[in-house]
Amino acid sequence: MESTSRRAFLGQVAASALAAPVRKSNVVLIFADDLGYGDLGCYGGKARTPNLDRLAREGMRFTQFLSANPVCSPSRAALLTGRYPTRVGMPRVLFPTDQTGLPEDEQTIAQMLKPLGYKTMCVGKWHLGHLEKFLPTNRGFDEYYGIPYSNDMQPRPLLHSVPGKVETVEATANLETLTAHYTEQATGFIERSKDSPFFLYMPHTYPHIPLGASAKFRGKSRQGLYGDVIEELDWSVGEILATLKKHHLERDTLVLFSSDNGPWYQGSPGALRGRKGSTYEGGVREPFIARMPGRVAAGKVCDSLGSAMDMMPTIAKLCGATLPNKALDGIDLWPLLSGQKTTLDRDALLYFDAWNAQCIRRGNYKLHVSRYNSQVYSPAPAAGRINLPLPQPELYDLSSDPDESYDIAPEHPGIVKELAAILEAKLAGFPEEVKSAYATTHGKKTRGNVGTFPALIP
Repeated sequence: MESTSRRAFLGQVAASALAAPVRKSNVVLIFADDLGYGDLGCYGGKARTPNLDRLAREGMRFTQFLSANPVCSPSRAALLTGRYPTRVGMPRVLFPTDQTGLPEDEQTIAQMLKPLGYKTMCVGKWHLGHLEKFLPTNRGFDEYYGIPYSNDMQPRPLLHSVPGKVETVEATANLETLTAHYTEQATGFIERSKDSPFFLYMPHTYPHIPLGASAKFRGKSRQGLYGDVIEELDWSVGEILATLKKHHLERDTLVLFSSDNGPWYQGSPGALRGRKGSTYEGGVREPFIARMPGRVAAGKVCDSLGSAMDMMPTIAKLCGATLPNKALDGIDLWPLLSGQKTTLDRDALLYFDAWNAQCIRRGNYKLHVSRYNSQVYSPAPAAGRINLPLPQPELYDLSSDPDESYDIAPEHPGIVKELAAILEAKLAGFPEEVKSAYATTHGKKTRGNVGTFPALIP
C-alpha cells in the first residue's frame, strides 16, 4: 500500500504542475517575395528545398491557399491585419516617394500579441510605409531589421530600428549577403527570446528581382541564379528550425511559410495560369506550410480553401489573443490544421487588383468579371492601363481546370448569376473607392449602393 507521505508528495507534485503557468505558444511567420506555386520541391519544383520539404512532411501543406492580392504591399497589409487590402486603404504597391503607409487605426498581428507579453521582431522586407512612423517598430514590433520596400527600388538602405531609433546598417544593401544577414538576425532573436513567448515575422526580400545569393549558394543549383536564391531561402528556413530545436522550442512554436504573390519574370506558377500582377491563380495561389508538433496534423495535404487573411484569426486562437475590434475577412484555420476537419465552410473570396474587384471564388468555382488591358508587371508599358469589363463573365471549375483554360459559363448560367450577385452584395460593404471603380468598369453611373446591372447578371 502506498504510504501517506508518498501520496502527499505525489499530490504536491500534481498540484505544482497544475499551478505552473502554461507557456504561450511562439509563432514564426516566414513570408517569401514573388515565390511561385511550383517553386518548392514539395510542390513539384526542381530546386532542392529539403528543409521546406521536411517542414511539409512534419506538418500540413495546403494546395488551395491564396494571397489577398497579386502584388507586394497590398498582400502584406492583408496578411498582417486579416482584412482585404482595399478595406485597409492599401490597394497598390508603395514606392520610396510615397508618404503613406498602413493606416494607424489598423491593428497588426504583432500589436494583437504585445498585450500578452510577446517579444516581437520583423526581419526582412516591410513594404507598408518607409517613413519612421510607419515602420514595424511603430506597429507592434520591438525590433526591425531589413529593407523598407522592394530591392529594385532606390535608395536601398538596410535598416535596424527599435522604437524611437532608426540606424542605417548599409546605405545600399548588399544583395549577395542579404539572406544570410536576415537569417543571423532571426536566429539571434530566437536565442534572445527563448525564455518568453515570441512572434517572429520574417518577410524575405527574395526571390523578388534583382536576385542575389551568397558565395556558398551562387552557381550551385541547376536552375540558375533563381534556383540558387530558392536554395538559400531553404537553407535559411533550416537555420530557423535548427535554432528552435536547439532550445527545445519545436513543440511550442507554430512555424508558417508562404509568399505574397506569384512569380514575376522567373520562377514557376506550376500548372497555374498567370503570374505576379494577375488575378489568374498563378498570380495569387501560393505555397502554404504549417508545422507545430502535437498541434498541427503531420504529413497531411489540405485541399480546403485558405487565405493569407486567415493568419490573424488562426494565430489569435492559438495564442489566446483578443482580435481587433474590426470585421475580419479571414477565418480560423485550426479545425483544418488540427486535422479535426478536412474542409471548412467559408464566404466567397474576392480577387482585387488595385481598387478593382476582378474575380470571386466560392469553393472550386471562380468567376472573372473584368481584366486589365495589359499587365503592369511585364515588359509591356503600363501607360494607359485600364480595367475593362469582360464581354461576358467567365466561369472556371478549378477542380478540373486549374489553369483556367475552359470557360464553362454558358453551361452554368445559374452559378454565374449567383456568384455575380454575391460579388455585388459584398462590394456594397467596401470603401467608396471600390464601389466607384466597379461602377466605372461596368458602366454603372450611380455611386454608393452597387446594385445590379445587365452587364454582369444575364
